[in-house]
Amino acid sequence: MPPPVVARSGSLDKRTVLLLAHTGRDAALRSAHRVVEQLLDAGMCVRVLATEAEELSLPGAEVVTPQSATTEGCELLVVMGGDGTLLRGAELARESGIPMLGVNLGRVGFLAEAEREDLDTVAVRVIEGSYEVEERMTIDVTVRQDGRVVHRDWALNEAAVEKASRERMLEVVAEVDGRPLSRWGCDGVVCATPTGSTAYAFSAGGPVVWPEVEALLMVPISAHALFARPLVVSPDSVLAVEVLSGTSHGVLWCDGRRTTELPPGARVEVRRGAKPVRLARLHRAPFTNRLVAKFALPVQGWRGTAR
Repeated sequence: MPPPVVARSGSLDKRTVLLLAHTGRDAALRSAHRVVEQLLDAGMCVRVLATEAEELSLPGAEVVTPQSATTEGCELLVVMGGDGTLLRGAELARESGIPMLGVNLGRVGFLAEAEREDLDTVAVRVIEGSYEVEERMTIDVTVRQDGRVVHRDWALNEAAVEKASRERMLEVVAEVDGRPLSRWGCDGVVCATPTGSTAYAFSAGGPVVWPEVEALLMVPISAHALFARPLVVSPDSVLAVEVLSGTSHGVLWCDGRRTTELPPGARVEVRRGAKPVRLARLHRAPFTNRLVAKFALPVQGWRGTAR
């Protein structure tokens, strides 16, 4: 683990954090006020996006536009909300390279490091600079049509090729490392990272992969085929899904946030991302503990010795 990060901002020589929140939730607004007040009292600078500033109504916060250098000089991105808000924060964190600290105000929130009852601890640890940073693997996504690159994207969790028409299956051929694997009539195919193994890939029946394991996952969704098992391959592999000619068109979703149409003949290639997403961690708890807590797994009767 790298040592705790304490960076200095160029803005009035103050340590600076950027705050994102789900402004549609009262809980997020109250939580944001509580944390920001403590950070400002400690002499830190807090930035908020102009698109959220009015609803957040945080006196003393610096308002920045999304078009400006919103993360320049920031040491941390603090995100308060559910999975959607955390994935929105991941877009900023990946582009800028600053670590993201998530506070879960939703349901599961696997990307979050803290829950709403930990707000005071979050503020204190940020003020002290007492957090560690880990990197999460991403995927880069390329869409080709007739050999031409027509779209590029990325994802922290997954890239999902899905049928666009409810009444028809999507006919695809899956490929690993330049070799055809199988043809599926299906609802779609999820290509995921270990971080995304507890998201859409999990719902589709894929395995849970510990974050420190570097791998790529391919999980078919409701495939009509004898061989339609989830696959775990090398992080250096290249996965591809081709939408067959003569079938209905599909849709590509990256992290459930960004979408592009896939006409028949489109080819989606997925490989390890060039840029990771950096997550700030307050605890060194094993991933097993997080899994048990998030999914409320029954562990009564366990007689092992806690380390």
